[in-house]
Amino acid sequence: MRYLFFFIPLIIMSCQGGGSGKESVEARSKSDSLLLHPEEMKYLKNIKQITFGGNNAEAYWSFDDQYLVFQSDYAGWGSSCDQIFYTDWQNDDLSETAPKRLSTGMGRTTCSYFLPGNQSIVYGSTHLGGEDCPPVPERRTDGKYVWPIYESFDIFTADMEGNLLQQLTDTPGYDAEATVSPKGDRMVFTSMRTGDLELFTMNMDGSNVRQITDELGYDGGAFFSPDGSKLIFRSSRPKTEKEIDEYKALLKEGLVKPTDMELYICNADGSDLRKLTDLGQANWAPFFHPSGEKIIFASNHQTERGFPFNLYMINIDGTGLTRITRDETFDAFPVFSNDGKYLVFSSNRNNGGTRDTNIFVAEWIGG
Repeated sequence: MRYLFFFIPLIIMSCQGGGSGKESVEARSKSDSLLLHPEEMKYLKNIKQITFGGNNAEAYWSFDDQYLVFQSDYAGWGSSCDQIFYTDWQNDDLSETAPKRLSTGMGRTTCSYFLPGNQSIVYGSTHLGGEDCPPVPERRTDGKYVWPIYESFDIFTADMEGNLLQQLTDTPGYDAEATVSPKGDRMVFTSMRTGDLELFTMNMDGSNVRQITDELGYDGGAFFSPDGSKLIFRSSRPKTEKEIDEYKALLKEGLVKPTDMELYICNADGSDLRKLTDLGQANWAPFFHPSGEKIIFASNHQTERGFPFNLYMINIDGTGLTRITRDETFDAFPVFSNDGKYLVFSSNRNNGGTRDTNIFVAEWIGG
């Protein structure tokens, strides 16, 4: 899973873009002056806060950009752990009204995504393994920061009333993190079916499963390019004997350590695989710019204490690294709308000093 919430260590623990930036703060919306750092205004404007409590993340657009589907653990909406909701982001006021829940309300869910036609979604859920939320790992005595890989995760589709339509995976172990090609013909997902966390693709009905990656390490959070020809993903790939032993030992416990991840890019069939970043620390949540020539992603590579995370952009040849956001705690999960006009992302900004993570949408002016 792409786990926003475990990744904010509980607070204990040149690009061709770049808009002109000529608009003054006074000429921009009031929310811009309150919610955007002056340097962020080179890339973003008319920012709108979508959620207002709890941990909200992984917001993804419907094919017509009218709706966002996302996961939230907000207790005010009856969630005790992550569940899937959707909203008409331009018209709904989620500070006053709860969004429609699309998941069952049982187990933990993650990584929802619209299917073509905007009448159904795909998402991962543990509900077949039990109605209760699976436990979050306790703090380890060895000090390692870890994510759980729940073996009860499988991938399902549901309609916009929350009715389950189909179970797409049924192999033992973790299956989750499904996203859909903009062409609407394939999904990519992460699975433990081979004994390691690898990427696979499948048809929209779960058929014709093909393995994409096969190297030791956690490959996940994959997205297709706008034309469906490439995949971008994050990976923690151990290299030394010590790293390999640690990775395998944690995986036997159903855990991974996400503090050392880089971005990789390949063709949609797995060919021409190459490492895109070599920045150190955690580089993750990548998504293609509408041009298909750049990647926006989250990273803490400029910090020493693990946070803040901010958004960066890089060309697909590894050049032109550019910082987009300037938040002091956490910005991640950036996703461009299909028409390229908007960027949705999750952030700790404007949370009143709490640990709440909310969803924001802004117009993209970064080129």
